[in-house]
This record gives sequence, C-alpha cells and structure tokens, in this order.
Amino acid sequence: MASENPGRPGSSAPRRRFGRRKICRYCADKGAKIDYKDVDSLRYYLSERGKIVPRRISGTCATHQRHIADAIKNARQIALLPYTNSHSV
Repeated sequence: MASENPGRPGSSAPRRRFGRRKICRYCADKGAKIDYKDVDSLRYYLSERGKIVPRRISGTCATHQRHIADAIKNARQIALLPYTNSHSV
C-alpha cells in the first residue's frame, strides 16, 4: 500500500485536532472571584488524583491559573482540600 503522504507512514491524510478554544471563566465573568474557601469551585481545577489541572486542560488564562493554584494551596494548608486522593492501604 502506497501512502499519499510520504512524511507520515501509514497515514493517508493529516489529522487535525483543533477544537474550540476554551475561555477563561474568570475573564468572561468579571464578578466571579477566586476564593480559597470556595471549595466547590476549586474542585473543578483538581484531577481525580488531587493534582492541579494545567492551563491547557482547564482553559484559564495565566493570571487566573496562578491565582487558582495559590487558592488551592491555601485550601490544602488549612485542610479544606486534600493533597492527594484517599490513601488506600
């Protein structure tokens, strides 16, 4: 089988995965505030393992991502959020 695209073996057409660009929730809604006590909104930015979700996944801008990371770290310090998921022994 001859491939039409010699640069990519086994591929007949280039694949593109450009979806819609995510919009920062806090830039879109100026009234929304990032607060370390608002655990429900901060859980959206944590993975199931308890890690902070990166910007490219969450869609937040750099400024708000830094504020979110600081809020999550503050909430972890006073035990509102866990550092990891439940420890299974």
